[in-house]
Amino acid sequence: MIGLIQMTNRRDRAGRSRRGHTFRVATALAALLWAAAVGTAAERAARLPDNVRAEFDLSYAATTNPRQRLDLYLPVKRADDGPLPLVVFIHGGGWRGGSKDAGAVLLPLVQTGEYALASVAYRLTDEAIWPAQIHDCKAAIRWLRAHAANYGIDPERIGAAGSSAGGHLVCLLGTTADVQDLEGSLGEHDDVDSRVTCVVNQFGPTDFVEIREANDAAKDLVSKLLGGRPEDVPAVARVASPLTHVTPDDAPVICIHGTADALVPYSQSTKLDEACAKAGVECLVLTIPGGGHGGFKNPEIVMRTKQFIDKHLRDREATISEEPIPAVVK
Repeated sequence: MIGLIQMTNRRDRAGRSRRGHTFRVATALAALLWAAAVGTAAERAARLPDNVRAEFDLSYAATTNPRQRLDLYLPVKRADDGPLPLVVFIHGGGWRGGSKDAGAVLLPLVQTGEYALASVAYRLTDEAIWPAQIHDCKAAIRWLRAHAANYGIDPERIGAAGSSAGGHLVCLLGTTADVQDLEGSLGEHDDVDSRVTCVVNQFGPTDFVEIREANDAAKDLVSKLLGGRPEDVPAVARVASPLTHVTPDDAPVICIHGTADALVPYSQSTKLDEACAKAGVECLVLTIPGGGHGGFKNPEIVMRTKQFIDKHLRDREATISEEPIPAVVK
């Protein structure tokens, strides 16, 4: 929704500012350190920070499909004795590429000792078209919730974050908890809820019914996902659009989007914002003037996103500004 989230508690500002700086630096380092080749599980484990442990390639759908796996990251030393909130990362790649290894960019959350992180792989469009992708993501959430006690995770505090195609899928996780047709039947936990607590959407599409502003490359990716051009499969395009499913009980969402994004137009986030406002759902849009499809290098974006996650997964009071943010610090 437009404006600020007004909260009252301002204690320990200086300390939080220092921690925010440390978190932003750690985020940048995590992205650089994980930029090397994927490697084996042992090689990936060797690249982990000393204060993070991981379990790789956990099967969430009771299959042997390597695309139906997730990686789980946990802090070696927890900040407190309670169960950890979990952030689930869904990678981008136009639904036809990408890797769950991209989730390592959120390792600084785990390093705080306050969060667990899961990064999910899902079937791509060269293997299966819609709705396989959301079926996989929901199966992963159900598996994580069913096994939460095994890993000291709080099953009632699960957030979802994703970029581009992953942003689309996490928006669907946030808006379709009550849509049984999109649950699928994968895995051994179909009696478990796939609802998420909050959503971080980085420039993900939300409306396939109206994508005229997108460029041809984006339209081709969407057509491959849906099994046809949106105008040729309008019913499929509608069901696959998070915008279709917005209701008052949806998860709060923050959108990060550049105004010059040619692949996923900025209007895809503002449409979701408008729909959420009408439904009474909390939605914030962090506008990046002149920003394209990602590649942002301003730590203010990281700071506000962390504030949002802390607010909804750790009940921390926060004032989250929706003032536009430059794509790059000058």
